[in-house]
Amino acid sequence: MPTSTCITEGIRVSVFTRYVPQDTPTKQPKYIFAYQIEIKNESLYVVQLLSREWHITNAWAGTQIVQGEGVVGRQPIISPGESHTYMSGTHFPTRIGKMEGTFLMRRLGDNEMITVKIPTFVMAVPYSLN
Repeated sequence: MPTSTCITEGIRVSVFTRYVPQDTPTKQPKYIFAYQIEIKNESLYVVQLLSREWHITNAWAGTQIVQGEGVVGRQPIISPGESHTYMSGTHFPTRIGKMEGTFLMRRLGDNEMITVKIPTFVMAVPYSLN
């Protein structure tokens, strides 16, 4: 079950997250999380993902903006009814953090650029919200 989902211009972005515990303690706390992004094209157009922008915020309200081409080294082309899924990860100095952002995509039929929202999703060490 996705942690968060949203649809922009017929492009559904779903996020699945999990905490990755560390076996070896470090001097500076580091809480590692894996996330899976599924991008499903529910529009009538073939689209290509060109770039991404992430806003990564920890519990101390420290925000980092990360921009780059494609996702994990690829700029996938996604036809109507198809999807692209990839895994990535991040770490926080706090037990709780959140991410949100956008994908810049091009509709290949008419070359229109669209900005697709990546929904806000919270990552928390289990039981830290209780």
